[in-house]
Amino acid sequence: MAAVGLLYVGAVLFVNGILLLGRVSPKAVAPLNLFVGALQVVTPTYLIIFAAGDGSRIALAAGLYFFGFTYLWVGINSIAGWPNHGLGWFSLVVAVSAVGFAVHSWVELGDLAFTALWMMWAVLWFAFFVLMAFDREDLGPAVGVLAIGNAVATTGVPGFVILAGWWQDSAALALAIAVLGVLLLVACRPLGRALASRSVPSESGPASAPAP
Repeated sequence: MAAVGLLYVGAVLFVNGILLLGRVSPKAVAPLNLFVGALQVVTPTYLIIFAAGDGSRIALAAGLYFFGFTYLWVGINSIAGWPNHGLGWFSLVVAVSAVGFAVHSWVELGDLAFTALWMMWAVLWFAFFVLMAFDREDLGPAVGVLAIGNAVATTGVPGFVILAGWWQDSAALALAIAVLGVLLLVACRPLGRALASRSVPSESGPASAPAP
């Protein structure tokens, strides 16, 4: 069930990345954020109830709540038009917690691949923190590229591979994920500049002319 959640997280990270690139409006991504946010609250609740005291499954479920609340908050702010400063500071809490889950995956579970994945999520949520808590709109496209890269490399593809039964934890896989994360971090700023929209999408839909 957690793997199914990863697939939907990949979808919501992708559309939120497109939002940060200026290609869609906040209200356009609100429904998916609300749906995935609700899913990421229901899923860990289910996992904890049926974990039968398995500490590794409970730890995984506990981490999912942070992401679920993030997407719910994004969806609510997108509809209400509320400022994102509070969400930015919450993202710092998520980033620090993700580092803790990375350490837990490494030390307690011996899961090297998920250690690398948690660290990539920590970097992404720290980027969300800087972007929103300090009104760094200039970083929006770069963070958008980070979100899209994570949508593919840390959620969508792993979720599918796990569902297919092909996931095999190894030091080589963890290293590949870490290298990909570093390359994404290096490339996000120039790619963000290249891919960012030069116009602001209208809230009324694609038929409306973009603002100058």
